[in-house]
Amino acid sequence: MNPSDRYDGLDSRVEVFDTTLRDGTQREGLSLSCDDKVRIAQRLDALGVAFVEGGWPGSNPKDAEFFARARDIEWKRTAIVAFGATRRADSHVENDPSVRALIEARTDVCTVFGKSSVAHVTNVLRTTRDENLRMIEETVAYLCKSGRRVVYDGEHFFDGWSEDWAYALETLRAAARGGAETLVLCDTNGGILSWQVGEIVTAVRRGVDTPIGIHAHDDAGCAVANTLAAVRAGARHIQGTINGYGERCGNTNLCAVIPTLELKLALKCLPRGALRELRDVAHLVAEIANVAADEHAPYVGRSAFAHKAGVHVAAMRRSAMSYQHVDPALVGNEMRVVISELSGRGNVLSKAEEIGVVVESGVESDVLEQIKASEARGFSFEAAEASVALMLRRRAPGYEAPFRLLEYKVMVGRRERADDLDTFAEATIKIAVGDQILHTAAEGNGPVSALDAALRKALCPLFPALERTHLADYKVRILDGADGTAATTRVLVDHVDGVRRWSTVGASPNIIEASWHALADGIEYGLIPPSENRDEGTHRIASG
Repeated sequence: MNPSDRYDGLDSRVEVFDTTLRDGTQREGLSLSCDDKVRIAQRLDALGVAFVEGGWPGSNPKDAEFFARARDIEWKRTAIVAFGATRRADSHVENDPSVRALIEARTDVCTVFGKSSVAHVTNVLRTTRDENLRMIEETVAYLCKSGRRVVYDGEHFFDGWSEDWAYALETLRAAARGGAETLVLCDTNGGILSWQVGEIVTAVRRGVDTPIGIHAHDDAGCAVANTLAAVRAGARHIQGTINGYGERCGNTNLCAVIPTLELKLALKCLPRGALRELRDVAHLVAEIANVAADEHAPYVGRSAFAHKAGVHVAAMRRSAMSYQHVDPALVGNEMRVVISELSGRGNVLSKAEEIGVVVESGVESDVLEQIKASEARGFSFEAAEASVALMLRRRAPGYEAPFRLLEYKVMVGRRERADDLDTFAEATIKIAVGDQILHTAAEGNGPVSALDAALRKALCPLFPALERTHLADYKVRILDGADGTAATTRVLVDHVDGVRRWSTVGASPNIIEASWHALADGIEYGLIPPSENRDEGTHRIASG
């Protein structure tokens, strides 16, 4: 049976309402400029999200500026939404500042939140039940009469249901009488459980005729599950944020719930083909928000389809879906094989195929043993795939390393300079390039910087492309810190050349030696033509 047949004739379309620009910015440590908000909104419009909530125009000048700029942008697929509260108790709706700000935002759609919980009505608003119902209905009606479409958010709805389900239902009916097009049940405190959500949404659908939506927070780790439960019970409007950003523990992660609805439940959330853009959207928003992307996030994380265990990779070489629940290409991601001491021959073979190398029988076992022996000495190849690629390439018949180290020396000291003492680092290296012996020296702001400068000084005249390559990151980790200064040091170096980014690793009780291994391997890898690090650059590697 088709999964979409399970919903009693309900529409197979689910409206996606993104609140990254409003609720998402309530995450601690996350702030977006007006330019940031415009960029994200335009990307969500291109993705095909139905609604993008831009902010609360009555709360701060930045949100007011966003709505002013949004009016001059042509939105192709998205309706920009302004967010606000119901009128204040015992006041006239047309004079309420929050309602007036919604009108002045001049969006076609407004979201209005009101109280569903008796405890909030009496203790927070300090008004009566009847007045709260009037506040909801009059605010929604006023906006609708002003030409706005209204989505009503029932704040603390599930808590209110447990207190007094009949009153919670009346708040939704008040919004419906006012003309709200969707009634959104909000788990504002994030503590409801998914089976409770299913039961309550089912009951609400029996009590109101207006379409139902869900807005879940993740304080109990259930936001995605609760959203799915609400949809299974008949909700056809989901609210959430890209990457699950939001106050406290966050909101429903749209990057997890959208592909689950589309791929598992055969429901339609985005235009045809747009799901393949999801990973790019997730990483773009993380970059703009200056928040490190969660590499282990479902569907869109870099590790979402990464395979490390040898038995898994061996199985996947026979059947690609044996350890993957969906095809990663459907969400714009890709399958990756991770190399480590847990790897098997299949990991090495898969990595060779990934970089365009044909491995003859027996080579993969040799490389695997080298990997395991190196990891026993402190190396780690999970984040240093270029180091693994070099292990494979160095076994190719006719492969000749672009340079060989003959010796190096590094000095670090202090010297007097302008009535002060200044630290310095100087490196001297001797390398062989073919039949040439090159002997150079250079200074740097530290020993690794000096080694890098000396090596480049020797190589750049012979390999001009190296001018485009530079060190992008340098990470040091002390292993077995209890060994003190005798502990093994692991160094991970990232290089970039404007097109590619690659990582190499070194490990040694001597931090300079560990750094040299990572640095020299990174430069050697960078000197391999890019075409030889892709499928079109295939090399045959002989055993022995």
